[in-house]
Amino acid sequence: MTAPDQGSALRTTPLHAVHQRAGATLVDFAGWEMPLRYAGERAEHTAVRERAGLFDLSHMGEIHVVGAQAADLLDYALVGHLSQVAVGRARYTMITAADGGVLDDLIVYRLADDDYLVVANAANTAAVLAALTERAAGFDARVEDRSADYALIAVQGPAAAAVLAPLTDADLDTIKYYAGYRHTVAGRPALLARTGYTGEDGFEIFLTPGTEAPAVWAALLEAGEPHGLVPAGLSARDTLRLEAGMPLYGNELDPGTTPYEAGLGRVVKLDKPGDFVGRAALAAAAGSGPRRRLVGLVARGRRPLRKGNPVLCDGREVGVVTSGAPSPTLGSPIAMAYVEAALDSASGAFSVDVRGRAEEVDLVDLPFYKRDR
Repeated sequence: MTAPDQGSALRTTPLHAVHQRAGATLVDFAGWEMPLRYAGERAEHTAVRERAGLFDLSHMGEIHVVGAQAADLLDYALVGHLSQVAVGRARYTMITAADGGVLDDLIVYRLADDDYLVVANAANTAAVLAALTERAAGFDARVEDRSADYALIAVQGPAAAAVLAPLTDADLDTIKYYAGYRHTVAGRPALLARTGYTGEDGFEIFLTPGTEAPAVWAALLEAGEPHGLVPAGLSARDTLRLEAGMPLYGNELDPGTTPYEAGLGRVVKLDKPGDFVGRAALAAAAGSGPRRRLVGLVARGRRPLRKGNPVLCDGREVGVVTSGAPSPTLGSPIAMAYVEAALDSASGAFSVDVRGRAEEVDLVDLPFYKRDR
């Protein structure tokens, strides 16, 4: 899965040929040649909101932490309380530097008492692996990068369960959100998890070996055809997560940002026993309050808001856009932005400077979109 193409420096997933045959627009994403779109990002976005979409996420990193003290290591290395996660459940968490800056946001699955699967962003897999390995010193635990063994497929949308049900031995009604169990999908063994990054119900299917992915992808497409399932690319994934108010590393999260500034202080478990990397800095940040906060912006006009655009209040710069795009669901340009923590959102005229022209915006709470449950 991780071998570069002949003549190309980009890495490819086991589904690369499938994407090529489907006519996908392929782009460099974190060193991987990945599908940006197939027929069109708006149609793919709408399919996920109304029916279902199929994503290749095989560029993500899969790191196993195994051993008698795997739980203790993760409690020390990450901000969450991973030893309290039950076998079969998953937890959204973060790894920070000693100064509290975010190195990556992660989903951690507990596969057994002594076996955890840490899923890292593609661009950060090496950094997460290095940090976990360094922090493992003194623990009876091993950190193993098994990314090359895996393929990862996600089926997301209100029809996701209906698409998947005839292909798996799992009773999908019993799989809770943020849970993952070993089952079969299209006759192949898989870790089947009820997780996602779109704001919709859905499942992520971890396959080993990754070479099983094309057969599973084809089976899902066939089973999903009556439900309106379509393959979806990175562009749709980005607008879906933006509407859902989910942060993207490199935009809303980076080493200069604490979880508190991103509005995700809930993942920092200062009350867990023992020390952990970043505890002192994060405790200080929790006590003093963040310097800035993440807000939502909805444009009153039609011009898209983009990362890096300054946010203005009565003409004064008070923040910066971190992610922005036209929202297919809301029908307006939307954005997330960091603004001064003390900014009074209820007073003043807010705008975004888009190439020298002030575009009027409204400040709103995140998320922009929340599905009915």
